[in-house]
Amino acid sequence: MRDLTITLLQAELAWHDPESNRAHFEQQIAASSEASDLIILPEMFTTGFTMEANKNAETMDGDTVAWMAKVAGNEQVTLCGSIIIEHSGHFYNRLVWMPPDGQLASYDKRHLFRMADEHRHYTAGQRRTLVQLGEWRICPLVCYDLRFPAWSRGRNEFDLLIYVANWPAARRSAWRVLLPARAVENQCYVAGVNRIGEDGNGVAYAGDSLVADYLGNLVSDCEDRLCSTTVSLDLDALIRYREKFPAFLDSDKFAIRD
Repeated sequence: MRDLTITLLQAELAWHDPESNRAHFEQQIAASSEASDLIILPEMFTTGFTMEANKNAETMDGDTVAWMAKVAGNEQVTLCGSIIIEHSGHFYNRLVWMPPDGQLASYDKRHLFRMADEHRHYTAGQRRTLVQLGEWRICPLVCYDLRFPAWSRGRNEFDLLIYVANWPAARRSAWRVLLPARAVENQCYVAGVNRIGEDGNGVAYAGDSLVADYLGNLVSDCEDRLCSTTVSLDLDALIRYREKFPAFLDSDKFAIRD
């Protein structure tokens, strides 16, 4: 798989209503006429960005992970997005990576948004997850992680960075600046998938789901509307660029410690 076709699903989320949200995204997926290798959903796509983890958490054996497996298998596509997961008495904002064969991977959000007290209700992840899709190396991250370049940094370790988010409209300028910046500094493609509408706390979201290439150019931009957009990413073009301009060879080596 040299080219990778990805679909970004931007939508309004029903507050604390997993069944409605799953049904909506299933309709969006079914309505798409374009084949895709990867479908990306927003952060907490079944509930909205809620601090009521104890009332809304599922387990990895719950309805949403089962739904992701069903959709991925039926559509023969990899599906990813984050949901609230309870495990061993802890709550996680967990991105689930579901390929069509059901051999899932996951990533727990590292940087918890303290301005909403997320750090008081959820447990932070300790390590990144790198996944393989065909010949593509992919690093999926979650929302607030975008503001931390060291956590997002790779030395030719991945070809695509993904951020799933509930990023408020009040700070949309930061979202639109930082996504292309991460693409440029990592010499990779970046896809950011956000939501629209207003959540149960009255917070407004402007969407702005987008794809940026390794030069920081926008390949796709959903702006502030209901949106399902599919784009094809060229791995050969990325490799040629890295060979011509191998800035990653001069990047600083470092280790992240708690």
